[in-house]
Amino acid sequence: MGAPDAEEDERPVHRVYVSEFSIGRFTVTNDDYAQFIRATGYPPPAIRGLPLITHGGRDALFKEMATPYVWENGEPPPGQGAHPVVLVRYDDALAYCEWMSEKIGRVVRLPTEAEWEKAARGGAESLRYPWGNEADVTRGNYLSDPAAKSKRGTRPAGTYPPNAYGLYDMGGNVWEWVSDWYHAEYYALSDPRDPHGPDSGNMRIVRGGSWVNENVSMLRCAYRHKVPPDTYAYSIGFRIVCP
Repeated sequence: MGAPDAEEDERPVHRVYVSEFSIGRFTVTNDDYAQFIRATGYPPPAIRGLPLITHGGRDALFKEMATPYVWENGEPPPGQGAHPVVLVRYDDALAYCEWMSEKIGRVVRLPTEAEWEKAARGGAESLRYPWGNEADVTRGNYLSDPAAKSKRGTRPAGTYPPNAYGLYDMGGNVWEWVSDWYHAEYYALSDPRDPHGPDSGNMRIVRGGSWVNENVSMLRCAYRHKVPPDTYAYSIGFRIVCP
């Protein structure tokens, strides 16, 4: 895990043993999430109380960018059923996992940071991105042209080629919630076998980068993006695992 030449919280590079697990080939889509909403009556994705990430005069921009992803009458935006669900908080992702666990009769949860990074690397130890070591607009959905931001958005899950494990969109399209709390120095302290992150914290973690990121380094396998626990956005979704 980690990278020797990038952010401080990605160091030290260290070897981790991760027990066998299954992970979704795709992020959870709007169609997937709609089954959960219909079965449980859980509140659908919407613009709710604005998260801390919008502070500093970004409220209007957040609402403008989020509006195309708001559900109406419990249904996803037209034509976006195959797109990853967004506008979901960490707790919303947990609620989906709990429902899915009951539905299929086995544990379903969010991946740990270690599981996510192993999955993103596709079996290789040092790949910078899920597809290789160079940025490539044909391999992931990210903002290669900042001027086109208003015309971009999520793409249907599986639009781009998979990584070596057969997993789609591990870099780009939407950030993905993982289960760990964030700690900048955790890599120096973590358990070498199946680490699950600190027991508590002030920030959560999303991985993988998204369609709004023009800084392609955020799509790196090792990149750790910390966000306040109340965060939700038009660029954050999630993927599930079964141990």
